[in-house]
Amino acid sequence: MPASETRGGRVVLSPAFKAEAHERYERLRAIGPIHAATFSSGLEGQLVVGYDLAREALTHPALLKDPTPAADALSAIGYVVNKPGVGLGGHMLEADPPAHTRLRRLVSGAFTPRRTAALALRIEAIAHALVDAMPPAGELDLVVAFTGPLPLTVMAELLGIPECLREDFRRMSAHALTVAAPEHRDALAGLHRLLRGLLADKRSDQGDGLLSDLIAARDEDDGRLSDDELVGTALLLIVAGHETTVNLLGTALLALLRHPAQLRLLRDAPESVPGAVEEFLRYDTSVELATHRYAAEDLELGGVPIPRGTPVVVALASAGRDAPLPHAQDPAALDVTRPAARHLAFGHGIHYCLGAPLARLEAAVALRVLLARVPLVELAVPEEDLAWIPSGMMRGLLALPVRYRRA
Repeated sequence: MPASETRGGRVVLSPAFKAEAHERYERLRAIGPIHAATFSSGLEGQLVVGYDLAREALTHPALLKDPTPAADALSAIGYVVNKPGVGLGGHMLEADPPAHTRLRRLVSGAFTPRRTAALALRIEAIAHALVDAMPPAGELDLVVAFTGPLPLTVMAELLGIPECLREDFRRMSAHALTVAAPEHRDALAGLHRLLRGLLADKRSDQGDGLLSDLIAARDEDDGRLSDDELVGTALLLIVAGHETTVNLLGTALLALLRHPAQLRLLRDAPESVPGAVEEFLRYDTSVELATHRYAAEDLELGGVPIPRGTPVVVALASAGRDAPLPHAQDPAALDVTRPAARHLAFGHGIHYCLGAPLARLEAAVALRVLLARVPLVELAVPEEDLAWIPSGMMRGLLALPVRYRRA
């Protein structure tokens, strides 16, 4: 492996690495399924890049979300374990059973499939309105004009965030999972403050929306959602529900621009878009890295000793390119007709993403509308000039400039 990709024998998840993530993950997989790594926060641990080992790590009983065994290492980079208002703490994604079981049950009661399915017509209307707002032809940034505002509007309406707070929400969430500390922590702290104020307002006048349902779950279920858990859960839904879909749409559109024959296939058969979304999730998923897990005891993973307290991170994006495919198909190839593409884009096991149905629905509806109404699209800049999110768990484009003509 080139020396520029390692430091002291460790893989370095630098902005350069993330910009060329799939090429570098492929080289890592050729060596082995797990590697010592330095993450963008400066924390050192193990990076899992192989599909089979990723599935094992995501369900390993001794790889937990509780960071207490790694408290010394975390404090060295400025993270205070179990401090309210820090990071994404206080929600199910960073909890272990039995707390995780309790939180997931309460949240799933408000985040129902019926609520998600009912959003389909509204998502379509938002997508059409965004296309209507585009000039008939020219150049624009699809992240600004379409892939960003669509999930922002959907999530804001779902949660009941008022119009006057949406710009603050957009700005803070854009930094919360994409920028290294200290800006990362500042954005998260700002979202904590915004949500505490919003939740206080909704307690006196709840109205509709998922935040109101979470308040009801807290107040009507013997207070089993603490204030910190309520804020942390709302923060998880906002950041994950917005940022992941922005990036999924962006990487899917870029993949189609890179593969014009695949783009024509989808335009000619729009009914195949939902299946193509699974291929986009496998091919270039928006959540590149799962959240940290910590070894609760000394263990072995993929033949590598993992001392207690070691952070272990699963590269979901790498696992997708290593997922089993039938008939010796090429995992590096995009095939929007691939049946039942396997991937770990939404995780695996007890932490499997509750918002997966919404992400799939948003992506399918948005792509159908855009492909039908904007028939001519090409990149407006050389591909090497595209800028990728430089750090953190997300994978996505900061901008997607295109030339287009809409119908």
